Amino acid sequence: MSDVIEFEKKGSIGVIIINNPPANALSFAVVKGIGQRITECMEDNDCVGAVVTGAGKMFVAGADISEFNVPRPADVPELEDVIKAIEDAPKPVIAAVNGLALGGGLELAMGCHYRLGAPKIVVGQPEVKLGLIPGGGGTQRLPRLAGVAKALEMIVEGEPINAQDALDHGVIDGVVEEDIVARAITFAEEKAVSGEAPRATGKVEDKIGDFDAGIFAEWRDKTLPKTKGQDAPGECINCIEVATNKPFAEGLKHERRVFVELRDGKKSKGMRHMFFAERSVAKIPDIGRDIVPMDINKAAIIGSGTMGGGIAMNFANAGIPVVVVDVAQDALDTGLGKVESNYAGSVSRGRLTQEKMNDRMGLIRGTTDYADIADADIVIEAVFENMDLKKQIFGELDKICKPETILASNTSTLDINEIAEATGRPGKVCGTHFFSPANVMKLLENVRTEKASKETITTIMKLAGTLRKIGVLVGVGDGFVGNRMLHVAARVAEFMVEEGAMPWQVDKVVTDYGFPMGPFQLNDLAGIDVRHAIRQEQMKLYGDRRQSVVLESIYQTGRYGQKTNGGWYTYEGGSRKGTPEPEIEAMILKTSEEMGVERREFSDVEILERYLYAIINTGAMVLEEGLAIRPSDIDVIWNFGYGFPRYWGGPMFAADLIGLPKILDKVSELHGEYGDWLKPSPLLKSLAEEDKGFGDFKG
Repeated sequence: MSDVIEFEKKGSIGVIIINNPPANALSFAVVKGIGQRITECMEDNDCVGAVVTGAGKMFVAGADISEFNVPRPADVPELEDVIKAIEDAPKPVIAAVNGLALGGGLELAMGCHYRLGAPKIVVGQPEVKLGLIPGGGGTQRLPRLAGVAKALEMIVEGEPINAQDALDHGVIDGVVEEDIVARAITFAEEKAVSGEAPRATGKVEDKIGDFDAGIFAEWRDKTLPKTKGQDAPGECINCIEVATNKPFAEGLKHERRVFVELRDGKKSKGMRHMFFAERSVAKIPDIGRDIVPMDINKAAIIGSGTMGGGIAMNFANAGIPVVVVDVAQDALDTGLGKVESNYAGSVSRGRLTQEKMNDRMGLIRGTTDYADIADADIVIEAVFENMDLKKQIFGELDKICKPETILASNTSTLDINEIAEATGRPGKVCGTHFFSPANVMKLLENVRTEKASKETITTIMKLAGTLRKIGVLVGVGDGFVGNRMLHVAARVAEFMVEEGAMPWQVDKVVTDYGFPMGPFQLNDLAGIDVRHAIRQEQMKLYGDRRQSVVLESIYQTGRYGQKTNGGWYTYEGGSRKGTPEPEIEAMILKTSEEMGVERREFSDVEILERYLYAIINTGAMVLEEGLAIRPSDIDVIWNFGYGFPRYWGGPMFAADLIGLPKILDKVSELHGEYGDWLKPSPLLKSLAEEDKGFGDFKG
């Protein structure tokens, strides 16, 4: 018998305890052990019932998804078969839900005849967030217990509920304040002597027979447009509908078939990859648990512009006092006014109470005097991209701030190693690259400089979590990781427009793939003037590289994007949804003619390949240069920073799905067209030739 299952007889009741820390996940061993112990209890004449519970603070947090791609041992039954055996058992089986019960954990509990819950339990079916549906009977049993409306809410949206909500909707039968296992044992004994047949959830029919059948169309109408490209949400709705119009056994078969199709499909594999990728970014190979992070009790931001104000909001939201510094009082007042306006907008939309807004604004203070931030634990510089200015600021901060203060830059392009040398504390200098809008975007590229101490790195990585960000550690390089890759792809997109495509065609292809925006929509949002400045900087650094002529043409018209109501697109009345502009189309055609380019048609497939493969190739270069620790770190950056569709798992995981030899062939073709700035990465080349993927990269 596996050691992940503990078993003891309490009088005439068998108590099955799942002990598979940290989450009591339903691994092969756990499923096998539960099945064996249930069988033993049913065959033991001295046993009149059973209790299933979890060790520690968990019931079961879900299936062990790391085993999804592992062949199932011949002696391990499927989870749904074990659950069905429990449901069909002739003796009462009680789930003592002592803690978190998610996914297969809730399915296991629902397969038991009765469910008791501790006061602080959380239960749910979050499988949809992994591109799956519940596969252990969840779509068939939850509607029978909670009703169709609640089941749709829990399964399609994947959000958990608390004990009271679960009790109110019939998911559990009672909340137990005292020792829940002891009460479950007593309850099992009571049911055993009552003469009642154990209550099988699959035979409960009242809640699936009395409801408005139009609810399924309503859920499709509101869900499918928001989850475009994903298969699981629609299948969740379909399976719950099957629960209402097909026999239980048939519904289970339907659910299982759909589950297996999704589990083995590329999109769920991508989402499962992202699940693990998010959890691995915090692991820094050369920094152990013995490195203790500093406490951040006070922060300061240099610069009160849009970025500075957004960063300040992050600290206030986390309950950390923050001082915003600017050289001019009027600029400071404007910046803090925008912060207040942002909070007021959240209050008006019901996302924040006025009381909480007041509390957060009370944590933000403005000043024009650096002396007011001498005691800050971290200072983040967020002024415009000028190396001389940043070095001057860091030099001043070095003199004023206490020796242990971390000095961080929000730069997205400049060499932070050079900035660090402007101080006498290079070990305390790093990058904290927030993404705009900083108070909304979850990604934080934490930049490790050459001399940054391990304490500094540990502190900023912990700070990311405190600020509710996904912190990814990257190295110093042009554009770090995300923007380095984006800028290359943006140039490829611009060249396709000069050679025959239109911006709206490119954007549609990219958004159809799953991005929230195409490169030209993104350019209009960020500002064509910003993109133009990057172009000018690249011309200084790489004078022999081809640069976009059409971008220069549009810049010269003063159409800078949404901020001027017109860029690649036109934005009527300040709308954020652009419409194609005939004037821009004419300008593109004229530019191509003046360049002597014979325009040609681009298929949607070619557009996607050129754009996506440019991203992937640059990602491979980033790995070679050590700017990212793992391919999965790049995937996290692109998911949270640029909206790379989660169901494709990020650019590096998607590359493995596509096949590196195919990508290498296309990148080699682009190299021939555009020159060495699109030279195939040696890493891409070696992996492709060895028939390996980025998943095989070990650094």
